[in-house]
Amino acid sequence: MTDRIARLAGIGFDQGARTIIRGELAALPPGGRLGVAGDHDALLVHLSAWCRKEGHRLEIPPAGTSSVRAWITPGPTAHVRWARAERAGGAGVSGVVSHPPAHWGLAARGALVEPGGPPAPFDLDRKEVVWADLAPALYAQAAARQWDPATAIDWEAGGGLPAEVEAAVVQVMTYLVENEQAALVVPARLLARVHPHFREVMQLLAVQAADEARHIEVFSRRATLHGAELGTSSVGGRASLTSLLAEPDFSLASFLLSVLGEGSFLNLLSFLHRHAPDPVTRRIAELAHQDEARHVAFGVAHLAEQSRRDPAFRGRLRGAIERRHDLLADTAGLNEDVFDALTLLAAGSWSPAAVAEGHAVVQRLQADMFEGRRNRLVRLGFPPDEAAELSALHTRNFM
Repeated sequence: MTDRIARLAGIGFDQGARTIIRGELAALPPGGRLGVAGDHDALLVHLSAWCRKEGHRLEIPPAGTSSVRAWITPGPTAHVRWARAERAGGAGVSGVVSHPPAHWGLAARGALVEPGGPPAPFDLDRKEVVWADLAPALYAQAAARQWDPATAIDWEAGGGLPAEVEAAVVQVMTYLVENEQAALVVPARLLARVHPHFREVMQLLAVQAADEARHIEVFSRRATLHGAELGTSSVGGRASLTSLLAEPDFSLASFLLSVLGEGSFLNLLSFLHRHAPDPVTRRIAELAHQDEARHVAFGVAHLAEQSRRDPAFRGRLRGAIERRHDLLADTAGLNEDVFDALTLLAAGSWSPAAVAEGHAVVQRLQADMFEGRRNRLVRLGFPPDEAAELSALHTRNFM
């Protein structure tokens, strides 16, 4: 039996009858008819108009001969627009296509996309430009490891630091806020340009921006925790960060920010965790480090895939480093107040012997940053000697 009956009782088209009929038609076997049984006074008027619009053939038996008031036979033009529709890839990661069309727009990946509609303004619309196979796993990890500044940090712990040590913490936190504001703007700008078909990358960038917003909150809160005013912001530091905002290319922006800048920040956060003079600063450094490590991991994974596909891509990465170095050649580099603050945190006091040791520790920090950048560049396919050369050209402002 290929016929089905849609039983509407007393509801009309403006009360859900159309939904029932559409559902029954969708389940109708090929060649079948759909009988419509219902008591609403305007049922046949509305049903006739709807069938003409949809391309269905309607037969109305003589009144009183059957409980079925009408029979619908799907016509050859029914749902023509869906016959010409296409799937927006597959719903899972394996269904990601290389170049989703602009008219897919905001359609969910795997959805049946009706033809027509305006093109969406997403210029980052090629898989090789934005994708990394690690992105879905990193997003899942990021979503699972979000933390609340109000509960993850015991803001009452510590306190009572010597005035000069507290001032050093405040200066470092001021510097971190400045850098994290740049680190928020870059992924936020890129996020708005990524085609939603690459949703895991879009989600990961959104979480990255949220991470940076949270870092700005906790660094600012620690800076003012004991009533101090914030420290200094140097022209050279702001110039270095502004140069990150000027890079429109997705891969090069990820390279300069995540692989080089945030990679160096991992060393800085590890330094702060080791030399934090109070539990609040130590906990902040620990939590921020776990977030920044994900940002670096995505940048490295994305760029490593590009480099494997196209060895000439490394030339573009080198060019980005050299252009930024030349742009910042006349700037002063790291804020001296920040350098002195780091030295004091490592030293613990202003005694000459302690300061000498603290200075040496900060020098080792910079050497660790250099080595970390060199190692990541090697992972991207650069020979070790070239990686060392390029690591040395990175901005003295760390980020």
